Amino acid sequence: MFEKGGENVARNKHPEETVNLILNVASRLFMEKGYEHTSIQDIIDHLGGLSKGAIYHHFKSKEEILYAVTDKMTAQSDQMLRAICDRKDLNGKEKLETIFRESLNRSVQDDIFTVAPGFYNNPHLLFSLLHETVETAAPDFIQPVIEQGVEDGSIVTKHPKQLAEMISLLANLWMNPMVFDDSEEDTYHKFMIFDQVLKGLGLDIADEKMMARMQELTTIYQKSK
Repeated sequence: MFEKGGENVARNKHPEETVNLILNVASRLFMEKGYEHTSIQDIIDHLGGLSKGAIYHHFKSKEEILYAVTDKMTAQSDQMLRAICDRKDLNGKEKLETIFRESLNRSVQDDIFTVAPGFYNNPHLLFSLLHETVETAAPDFIQPVIEQGVEDGSIVTKHPKQLAEMISLLANLWMNPMVFDDSEEDTYHKFMIFDQVLKGLGLDIADEKMMARMQELTTIYQKSK
């Protein structure tokens, strides 16, 4: 359906179709070539006649396209995480463990670690990840679960907000190979320290399967560079 009609029709009468076309093409190229090796011109060349102006009508930069691609990838996964938070059969600690396990195991993670660039040399992307972690991941998913854990006695802390931020920052940034360009060995050692920190807080929620999955995602990222 994207092939029919000219650029003006795509831009003016069917903007959602144009956006979806751009995101689908960009996602495929990011997967095949890697984000760093995909240019705006590469995306244009696969859009069936749309010009650079058509892209910039919807996206200001390649980074903005990446944000939209990853948002599209994670939308369904975020619904899954919210469903975990709403479950009535788990206490707070059990929900926290389930969130970590399901976050790692969701299939979209393979795609994210394939298309994602290195954050360590891109301050703008790094700040975006930091902001997302502190403003969304911690308060929307982790803090409510910790607060429930405090109420039901499965988690002990007087500072649920700060604990949620610390756990989220360690998981999303410090253990993220895209931020520090970590090897599988680096990931293993960081996971062991992460596990020790959690156990010190009475949160025995990490296991060997999670560690193996972290190493697997690290390998996916390193191979896509």
